[in-house]
Amino acid sequence: MALSRAGCCGAFWRLGPGPGPATGLSRARGLLEPRPARGALRSVLAALASKVKRINGRYERFLERTFPRFYVLYATFTKGIQALFVEVKEIRKIKSKMSCQRLSVQQLPYREMERLRQFRRDVIKAIPIGIIAIPPFANFLVIVLMYFFPRQLLIRYFWTPNQQIEFLDAYDAIRRDLYPDVVKSLALAARSLPEPQLQKRLQELCAEVQRGSQPRVAELYAVRHLFSGSPLGLNKLRVSHVKALSQVLFLTPHLPAFFLRRRLRSHVLEIRHLDRAMLRLGLGQLSEEELKAACYLRGLNSTHLGMSECRAWLEQWLGLSCKLQASEASLLANSMVLLSLNYVRAKE
Repeated sequence: MALSRAGCCGAFWRLGPGPGPATGLSRARGLLEPRPARGALRSVLAALASKVKRINGRYERFLERTFPRFYVLYATFTKGIQALFVEVKEIRKIKSKMSCQRLSVQQLPYREMERLRQFRRDVIKAIPIGIIAIPPFANFLVIVLMYFFPRQLLIRYFWTPNQQIEFLDAYDAIRRDLYPDVVKSLALAARSLPEPQLQKRLQELCAEVQRGSQPRVAELYAVRHLFSGSPLGLNKLRVSHVKALSQVLFLTPHLPAFFLRRRLRSHVLEIRHLDRAMLRLGLGQLSEEELKAACYLRGLNSTHLGMSECRAWLEQWLGLSCKLQASEASLLANSMVLLSLNYVRAKE
């Protein structure tokens, strides 16, 4: 009896300990999730995605043949959603880069700085339609509003190519109507200058612009110090003048004077930072689309201009902007009108 017990203990000792809980759990996972099953699942998903893609392609071809006008809207919306998702990813990358490297917006390269600026404006424009869509069953109203008022409610990703040209021309016509008012306000403010010689010089410059000639950058740079104090500094301009300049930059004029001046100054200095980043990059590195967008932001309607014309105008603009100090932001704001007004007239 004693020998049999000893034999049993020796047998168990030679066999060693049984499988622990971790070993049993890993075996169970292996049984539940076999590798061939995972590969089969991926194959099924890939086949399903391919089938959905083929069906979607047939549906798009059907729309294009049967409802061509609706197909243009459908294709624009689809491409707009895709472009918007790509843009959101890029913005997240830029924000992550700024956080990791502790960079300010002014330290970013030109394209990233411009992308952040444009995305912020797109988000602000989309806020009203987002608020309207909050109540239940309001989606139908949103669709109707977006169909009848695409320029006012849709952001640029959802404009058709023809709408992009049409809407940019419409926005430019609005601000172009304000250009003569800006020049008149500038000539009126020149009368309050203490030095008669400087007063005469600026009035002659405004008169030349009103007669149809375009001022040279050297002429504007020569009077730059007049725009850093009273009466031509941003903090000293008349409210009507500030409102007109705000509308030139597509900013709302329906704010108290203090906020108007502060917001205008912020946007002008933002353009100044963009100009310096553009100069570091070089105009030769910009595509035609980027050149046209840069000109349009700075007051020139570039929708019907060529690449060489846009580059030539931007060279003049950068020759002035990158030499000015932050205290001379008023000259930069007024130069958007002075350098664009007669260029537009010559093209009409």
